[in-house]
Amino acid sequence: MMDELLKRDIILDHYQNPRNKREVNDGSYLKNHMAADSCIDDITVYVKIVDDKIEDIAFDGVGCTISTASTSIMTELLTEKTVDEALAIIGEYEKMIAEEDFDADKLAEANAFDTLSKQANRIKCGLIGIEGIKELLERYKDGKQ
Repeated sequence: MMDELLKRDIILDHYQNPRNKREVNDGSYLKNHMAADSCIDDITVYVKIVDDKIEDIAFDGVGCTISTASTSIMTELLTEKTVDEALAIIGEYEKMIAEEDFDADKLAEANAFDTLSKQANRIKCGLIGIEGIKELLERYKDGKQ
C-alpha cells in the first residue's frame, strides 16, 4: 500500500508534467480517440508497435488530473513491453480498479490509483486513456492473427 502523500505527489507530477504528451502525425502509429460523455476528457492515444514490442506511446488532448496522470503513467509503464506484457499490465490495473486481487509489483507508479474505486465518478477518468491503449493493442493482435 502506497503512502497517501506519495500517491498525491505522483498524480500531481504526472498531471503537471505529463510524460509522452504530444500529438503524433506519423502513419506508423496506431491511433485511438477517446472522449468521455460526462466530463472534459477528450484524448487521443498513439501506439507504435514494432515486432510485437511497444516502441512508443503518446497521447494528446484535454483531460482532468486523473485521466492525464493515469495515461501518462501508463505510457511510461508500457513502453518497451511486448503487446502481451502490456495487456497483462493493463489487466492488473483493471483488477485494481475493480477491487479484485492484483499484482501491485507490475503496476509501479500506477499503484497511486489503488483507491480510485472508492470514487465512482472518477473511475472512468482513470480508465479512459488506458482503455484506449488496450483497444489499440487488441486491434493490433487481431490484425496479426
